[in-house]
Amino acid sequence: MYKQIIIARKDLNMSPGKLAAQVSHGSMAFLIWMVRDNSHPLACQGEYESKFRIENDLYEQWINGEFTKCILQAKNKNQLLKAKTMAEELGMKEGKDFWLIYDNCHTELEPEENGRTLTVIGFKPMDAEIIDQIGRKYHLYV
Repeated sequence: MYKQIIIARKDLNMSPGKLAAQVSHGSMAFLIWMVRDNSHPLACQGEYESKFRIENDLYEQWINGEFTKCILQAKNKNQLLKAKTMAEELGMKEGKDFWLIYDNCHTELEPEENGRTLTVIGFKPMDAEIIDQIGRKYHLYV
């Protein structure tokens, strides 16, 4: 079974709307990456064409399957970054297997670094046995 996990920081006390937006960014990051990396402008048509390949298992078990997502919580930035470290230790790559999501701080959050705040880490959907090695270290977001 494939699943996707998104881990959000609890210490930021994001409003429900802000949390939903940040989790959505984390969930969509893997698809946005594929579209951006494989899109080309069509001459004189004001459109882009995008062609990309999706692994068979990802397509069959997640996109055509149950679409399982788990939203987990990290108590703070350091605990969120531990997920990044664990992912890298498992051979995962940032920008391919997971994405760090930063808010631009135009609404409710205060900037932490470079005018932005780290809010979420989102993972591409993958085999539950693999992603659970990270996910089991975190509680469901409540």
